[in-house]
Amino acid sequence: GADRELQTVRQMMIDFLQNHSQELRPPACPPLDPVLSSDITSLLDKNSRHYTAIVFESNNSYVGREVILDLIQYENIVVKRALNFDKPFLEKLGITSVPSCYLLHPNGSHGLISILKPLRSFFSSYLKSLPGVRKKLLLPLQLPVQENKGESTEIKVWKEFDKSKLYMADLESGLHYLLRVELATHKTLEGAELKTFKDFVAVSAKLFPGRQPVVKLLETLQEWLVSLPLDKIPYDAILDLVNNKMRISGIFLPKKVQWVGCQGSRPELRGYSCSLWKLFHTLTVQAALRPKALINTGLEDNPQIVLQIMRRYIHHFFGCKACTQHFEEMAKESMDSVKTLDKAVLWLWEKHNVVNNRLAGDLTEDPKFPKVQWPTPDICPACHEEVKGLHSWNEAQVLQFMKYHYNSENILYKYTESQTDPSETEQGDTREGKDKSLLKKPSGNRENKSQDKENVLDSESKVLDKLIADHGPVKGSGKSAVGSANLKETKQAVSFLGIGFSNIDMSLCVILYVASSLFLMIMYFFFRMRSKRWKVKYYRSSV
Repeated sequence: GADRELQTVRQMMIDFLQNHSQELRPPACPPLDPVLSSDITSLLDKNSRHYTAIVFESNNSYVGREVILDLIQYENIVVKRALNFDKPFLEKLGITSVPSCYLLHPNGSHGLISILKPLRSFFSSYLKSLPGVRKKLLLPLQLPVQENKGESTEIKVWKEFDKSKLYMADLESGLHYLLRVELATHKTLEGAELKTFKDFVAVSAKLFPGRQPVVKLLETLQEWLVSLPLDKIPYDAILDLVNNKMRISGIFLPKKVQWVGCQGSRPELRGYSCSLWKLFHTLTVQAALRPKALINTGLEDNPQIVLQIMRRYIHHFFGCKACTQHFEEMAKESMDSVKTLDKAVLWLWEKHNVVNNRLAGDLTEDPKFPKVQWPTPDICPACHEEVKGLHSWNEAQVLQFMKYHYNSENILYKYTESQTDPSETEQGDTREGKDKSLLKKPSGNRENKSQDKENVLDSESKVLDKLIADHGPVKGSGKSAVGSANLKETKQAVSFLGIGFSNIDMSLCVILYVASSLFLMIMYFFFRMRSKRWKVKYYRSSV
């Protein structure tokens, strides 16, 4: 019946808590009775250690009490409720409709919160996202005292950013950290690790919406990995190509992190984990927006491909083992249900919110950027609905928002590192505003392409040399001589094939070689016989 509907049961529980006598009130239950106008007046223009939010509502509304109970697990904020009886007082505060929320800041300033929809979920989400508001810890937070080391004295300048935008500096910094730091924990890549890395590079080369030099680096790395017929590749060889030791023209990846939307209030907070989420969100959205981008890669026709690569990457390379375990559990639970590219976008969004909910109040949470359900109502009000007093997601609107937010048109290039001068940062806010030289696609100059191929060939040769020198046989101790011989033969084959000859070209070369040899032999015997006849004829005439 109606008395057993969820909304009715919740309101009955709120009434039960509110009607408790003072002696029997549960210790953790905040006061749910409305405050008077005089009590609110005494709080105005006074400094405090916390925020105070006052929800003004009608007598039969439960929004204020629901928001109070939503926020009882959070610190640095107190929520109260007031009724709309005192009309002159409401006019003084600028409140024209209820429910409304009036916020008193710790510094004494105060004002009305601008909310698009006067719903419980909108009020609660806004208050939870305030700076310094975070879930209460079960144990007091004890951070280790940092020693004053010389390298830690660098002052990090805070970068202002727009949270509704995606910053290329975050994506490029994530790639830099992935390729130069996280991958460096593996001396060599082989087996499943090598396969995962190859697939990640292949997908990134096709889908990453980055600057042309960065995309060219990924494409060069992909071609290089495909051209090496090896089961094991040393990390140092990968790093040499990422750092462009071969001096290939037109490729570049920043060599330091430059967090913008992923910057934390302390150096150890947010950063790489934030950028890795953004990177894979971007790849899932780009795969949905450009479904034909992966054609001829061997990875097409699989709507789960980006999610599967993310799953394997986290399993093999991500440094946080607890995070790896949790992600694997989520993947086992429901990843197989993803049947379309759009569903892949929504699956990753949903699981990211699951992680945010689990980590809210954790030691790893940044107090300045609390873990909340995303997108928040202020950047996507259409994504949020309320059904019978309960928050609900409009997944169609969420998908539309994700495709807009992680589209290349929503990327800002402010703070990206310039290729010409790494010490400077670009100040342009849009693609048109950044360094024009980085946007130019490589020309069709045959000399440049030929030089690049030779450089990549040198890299392949160095990899094979290193494997022969450092690693010996690939597998098994009894095959050392055979393994070395095979690697030497492979090196010769790669050196020959690397300059651009196909199998047909080689066959033609062999045929030409054999034909030339036969022709030379025939000419040799022809002139040899002719010489003998000339000698005999000359000798007889002399006699």
